[in-house]
Amino acid sequence: MFGNGEGAGGSWWIILVYIGLFAVLYFLLIRPNSKKKKKEQEMRNNIAIGDEITTIGGIQGRIIALKEDEDAFVIETGPDRTKMKFKKWAISSVDTVKDIPAPTKEDKLKELQEKREAKKAAKQAAKEEKEARKNNQ
Repeated sequence: MFGNGEGAGGSWWIILVYIGLFAVLYFLLIRPNSKKKKKEQEMRNNIAIGDEITTIGGIQGRIIALKEDEDAFVIETGPDRTKMKFKKWAISSVDTVKDIPAPTKEDKLKELQEKREAKKAAKQAAKEEKEARKNNQ
């Protein structure tokens, strides 16, 4: 029945198709979801007092206290200053825009000098390697 050798080769194709299907599912579904969860967890861990947040229930307020031992926080909402306590997993978004300082000229110059030094070191290493090869021959 499998005298021409195609039977064994056909099973390898099926295995390869399953592996390819799993890879596609991983890169299209699993990996983006895990990246999103990691980013959300980082956002929740980096909250600070004074941040404006929105909860998963849609409640907006300003954080007035962090309770690390309970993994919770207290927000103040509205003009009547109502205080509510939530768990950190209830944060939907942090609405406070935090300014990232722009790099100064000194920072840019330092980075440029480091790049130049790295290039010089790489060239020197290549020369030494070339000389070592010549000496070995």
